[in-house]
Amino acid sequence: MTEPTPYKEVFPVGTAVRVADRAFLDDFRATWQFHHKLRPDQLGYADQQTTVAEVGFYHGGDPVYALAGVPGLWLEQCLRPVNQNRSGRLVTGR
Repeated sequence: MTEPTPYKEVFPVGTAVRVADRAFLDDFRATWQFHHKLRPDQLGYADQQTTVAEVGFYHGGDPVYALAGVPGLWLEQCLRPVNQNRSGRLVTGR
């Protein structure tokens, strides 16, 4: 996954997303050195499909996501697209 574009979310509110798999989350938790580190209770939500409930931005522009029914705040690197149309664009709930 590429680095997030400052102040521009990939997953707008209402977008279906899947939390990354457990192996990715474990590695991300062990190696991520910056803001909004994953908490141990978030690891159990690996591979869960949900929707984006809110999007905010950390100082510097990194998108930070709140997900429906999933605790904690999530960084873009830990989320995957679920629905794509034939052009490859994300299908949002809007």
